Amino acid sequence: MDRLEAMGVFVAVAELGGFAPAARRLKLSAPSVTRLIAGLEDRLGTRLLQRTTRSVALTDAGARYLERARRILADVAEAEGAALAERTQPMGRFVIAAPNLFGRLHVAPLVCEFLARYRAVSGELILSDRVSNLIEEGIDLAVRIGVLEDSTYAARSVGATRRVVVAAPQYLARRKTPRTPADLAQHDLIQFTAMSPSAEWRFAGEKSQSRVAFVPKFVTNSADAAIGHAERGGGLSMVLAYQVVDALRTGRLRIVLPEWEPPPLPIHLVYPSTRLVSAKVRAFVDLVSSTRDWRFVELTQSKGGSPRAAKPGRGAPSGRA
Repeated sequence: MDRLEAMGVFVAVAELGGFAPAARRLKLSAPSVTRLIAGLEDRLGTRLLQRTTRSVALTDAGARYLERARRILADVAEAEGAALAERTQPMGRFVIAAPNLFGRLHVAPLVCEFLARYRAVSGELILSDRVSNLIEEGIDLAVRIGVLEDSTYAARSVGATRRVVVAAPQYLARRKTPRTPADLAQHDLIQFTAMSPSAEWRFAGEKSQSRVAFVPKFVTNSADAAIGHAERGGGLSMVLAYQVVDALRTGRLRIVLPEWEPPPLPIHLVYPSTRLVSAKVRAFVDLVSSTRDWRFVELTQSKGGSPRAAKPGRGAPSGRA
């Protein structure tokens, strides 16, 4: 027996004063109404209605149960209405996860825009370079950079980024520009551990792939620190292209070994794979697709260190990216 259905039938019988009018309102047969009420009373172990040939009246237990049943059914209707509204209109708490630097530079401004557009939504942005479990951690959507391994999530491709080796022009003026990965043995290397957990860089030339192990001159888990040290002439570092767009455009850094770069890494929006995606997730995905260009593959570099304008991605901030 469906408890809520039986409860609704009981309320209808009590309000209309009879089984037949309740059956007509609910578009049920009279025997079905009788069976549901009898089943409800058997479950509760008490009589809720006094029946005569001409009328139906509430017992004392039935009167008390009617008050609570009305409240429960109203709560259920309210919950269903709220769920339906959230399905059709963005509202409620929206939790987004993103990598630290990408989140700070590109996702945070987008979240501000999203919250300004959808006033019924409250947002939370979690910045971390670890891979989050969306379901266990209550995350609605995450930005992922790299090849996706978990197929249980739905995903929307929104861009790609190269893995580039960069150095400052003044460093390259002092030291010979490397032409092959083997030349890196003669250089000071900066290890950004979020990119390369071990002191090893991978390369993919036209005809071969190679791995270069090295003893780093400087090690950090911060992209800002690695890039800053490279800009000050501290050596070469492998980073993601989106992290150095501005430094390349203004000539603070230059890319070396571009022909040896591995394939670009995809950028995805991922969210729990369900048949009914919430309106806030759909709206956020649509906002990214319509206002952002997160393809950090075709990069503009300053020639000879003189600043030169580049075409920024739609909605991209003008600071280091």
